[in-house]
Amino acid sequence: MPPWERFPIVSIVHGTSGLLGRESEQRRVAEVIGSARNGHGSALLILGEPGVGKTTLLTATTPGAGMQVLRLGGYESESSMPYAAVERLTGLLREHLAEIPERQRLSLRVASGVADGPPPDRFLVGLGVLSLLAAASTGPGLACAVDDAHLLDPESLEAFAFVARRLGAERVALTFAGRPELGLETVLRGVPVLRLAGLAPEPAATLLNRSPAGPFTPTAAAAIIRATDGNPLALVDLAADPLLRELTDLGLGPEPVPVGQHLEAHYLRRVMHLPGESQRWLLLAAADSTGNHELLEVASDTLAIDPARRDDAETAGLVHLEPVVGFRHPLVRSAVYGSSSRAERRRVHGALAAAATKLGLLESEAWHASRATIGTDEVVAERLVRASDLAAQRGGSSSRASILARAAELTPAGPVRGERLVGAAEAALESGAADVAGRLLSDVRDADLDRVTRGRAILVRSAVALFVADPDGVRASTADHLRAADEFHGLDVEREQRALVQAFERCSSADRLLVGVDVPTLGRRIAAGAEPPGPASVILRGVAALVLEPYGRAIRPVREAFDAILDLPDRQMLHMGTLIAALGAFLWDDTGRRAGLERAMRAARDTGALQALDTLLWVGALSELMGGTVTRARSYDATVREVRRAMGYDGENVVNAAVMAWTGSPEAGVDALGKGAGAAGWGGVEATTTAALAVRNLAERRYGAAFERLHPLVEAPFLQVTPLHYADYAEAAVRSGHLSDAARAAGALHARARANGSAWCRGLAERALALTGTDDSEHHYAASIDALTTTGAVVELARSHLVYGEWLRRARRRREAALQLRLAMEHATRSGASVFQDRIRAELVAAGGSASLPGPASGHDLTTQERAIATMAAAGRTNAEIAARMFLSPNTIDYHLRKVFQKLGITSRRQLSENLGPIDP
Repeated sequence: MPPWERFPIVSIVHGTSGLLGRESEQRRVAEVIGSARNGHGSALLILGEPGVGKTTLLTATTPGAGMQVLRLGGYESESSMPYAAVERLTGLLREHLAEIPERQRLSLRVASGVADGPPPDRFLVGLGVLSLLAAASTGPGLACAVDDAHLLDPESLEAFAFVARRLGAERVALTFAGRPELGLETVLRGVPVLRLAGLAPEPAATLLNRSPAGPFTPTAAAAIIRATDGNPLALVDLAADPLLRELTDLGLGPEPVPVGQHLEAHYLRRVMHLPGESQRWLLLAAADSTGNHELLEVASDTLAIDPARRDDAETAGLVHLEPVVGFRHPLVRSAVYGSSSRAERRRVHGALAAAATKLGLLESEAWHASRATIGTDEVVAERLVRASDLAAQRGGSSSRASILARAAELTPAGPVRGERLVGAAEAALESGAADVAGRLLSDVRDADLDRVTRGRAILVRSAVALFVADPDGVRASTADHLRAADEFHGLDVEREQRALVQAFERCSSADRLLVGVDVPTLGRRIAAGAEPPGPASVILRGVAALVLEPYGRAIRPVREAFDAILDLPDRQMLHMGTLIAALGAFLWDDTGRRAGLERAMRAARDTGALQALDTLLWVGALSELMGGTVTRARSYDATVREVRRAMGYDGENVVNAAVMAWTGSPEAGVDALGKGAGAAGWGGVEATTTAALAVRNLAERRYGAAFERLHPLVEAPFLQVTPLHYADYAEAAVRSGHLSDAARAAGALHARARANGSAWCRGLAERALALTGTDDSEHHYAASIDALTTTGAVVELARSHLVYGEWLRRARRRREAALQLRLAMEHATRSGASVFQDRIRAELVAAGGSASLPGPASGHDLTTQERAIATMAAAGRTNAEIAARMFLSPNTIDYHLRKVFQKLGITSRRQLSENLGPIDP
């Protein structure tokens, strides 16, 4: 029987609430629900101690007539069953599955274990849940209440957290309730929080006096309220306890007594009044928190417990039996479970494991068997490994990590235990829990591992160091990857080659701060790994040639490697962003580089791989600053913010210092950011920031400052990056009196252009030659513009028109100069290179032309998100396409576009371009 038939948890709620003392809290929940009813989805997290009334608040707040309500609960025994709660939700809303995009629908089905397919990324599952809720929220809307959220399986909680952060123009209200001490707020970061405390004295006294044991004297009531801190459950349940009067003495101090302890003791006393067999049934139910009647019945039979004993527990008010077995409160379960001996717990877990085996519940079987085990047990550990494999098939990295960690605990010391710990660390890293991965590896002795597992451990440790930005780890990451590749050599070719590719990528990150290996050694090791035949070997040979060979000889193998990457399946391309950018830059292939990165980004969006997309967008922004447009760089940067928000991070803290340098941020602050990145080991970030500031210095006609920034980079060249700066260096050198330096840079760039045949490279080389004035400058200026006109390097085209216009003005050819300068202004505006506009304007004035800026004069109080959406809409993208790119629903995109239209005073998409200014998608 499918879970949604075992657990019918959907209902329509009407009526009003009679809660005492929770008026403001009810208003807060009602605001979330009312906002959803009006087409503005939102979420709320209710945090509070046990018994404080979280569940009551969730169930008592009336959504309104006709509004559909979904109620979900977390279960401890599902905590290692990936997407268990998502499976239940999907089952409840299965009639709406056909309404969501096919890729998202498949991700939900695979995550729920009802379809085969590649393990889905957790963010794609989250997007699928968002689309499913949006599809179901027709009419008055939908309110989804998630109780005991701290007990949800981590994958489901991540999916719901994603939904909570991306709700926009959906008629969906999503409320969570859970305990504050269990890290729930961290996972649900970005979701508004309502902290639920005890009742105020007056409503607390009213509640207390409603009990059969009341009424109480004012003095006694005040003492009890103070002792319980106004906890409603404590007031209700302890009011009937004969030992209540003791609390009046305990409560005379300034601090409340530990209510949880007293409630547990109270519930335990109620349990002890039951017959022994009923107590055993309660322990069985407490050990399996799913409330599955069939599982409990089979386990009861194994333990020779009469299933009718459950009626005693229900009559005593300790459990409810419909629709599933549930305890009055988690403290009842903890009282029953905590008071039993370890031997009794192992016995009931063993019975539940046997029952799960009979019913074919493999995850439950492994979970209970592990808790019935003393010491190590390879048989049970192997069961857990099989359960972890099932979790992996459903995309459950977090669950796989916890299951494998438990399997390792049950495994005798040795290589197998180490391998399972490393596997758990890899899964934790994949789920984004780098700190957990690091702790798991702290128990691993490399000497106990086989070579392949040792190599895997090296890679995980290196990834953790990058995640926590350990400077030594960042600088040594390339060397670490080469050590891992050596461990894999001769045993696992695929892992070896992947480690070598990553070694090159880490080298690009560390740049000139690389330690532990030099660049030529890296190149030779990469070349040695280019066997056997296949795409990976072609790629490695190209990378090795880039590192080791003279430029002319390297072009062919690099081109073959670049083409091999572009021929890869989409799912593999999304992890190749750094290589695409590096090889494309080496070849000066701006079109191929942009197309490759866009395709990889599309693959990342389609699969929900937000972490990969984050990296691709970052690389794409830097690439656009060197051979593209600032408009595209800023668009990528804005999308990074949206991606970070979707993952639960503060998007406003995204800092791309190179983009900031191009877009007017204070120079001193940008420079400090670059130097800070270098201090943290990220030499590549420091270098790109320095180069971007040099361009800004050129725009400001501070040529000496530009030369001082670029000279160290050019004199200490680094792989394919340095030649990208030659044209800027030549301009800075000419204008600051370093003519020989300028001539060398222009000559080197011209030689590259002859070798690679790139219009982008030729355009910059011709401009550099024109600036040096060694021969026919005007011919070189014209050739530069002709070449760049055929490329996507619009900023460079604007700059070539600018320097040509400056040259013409100095030659007193003012009309021709003004024409070139107006073209420079047009292309600078189109490409978003506003940093050059003051220089262009000054030249236009000097040439006798108009200094007015082209473009619209209207309304640009658009938010960053609105501008990004409007830009994509102006470029012809549909709402569904924009939604996929922004990880929002089409309803939300439509809502934002309507706001954009209102702000700009327009009525159609075709009017966007003229109101936003030139669009360069």
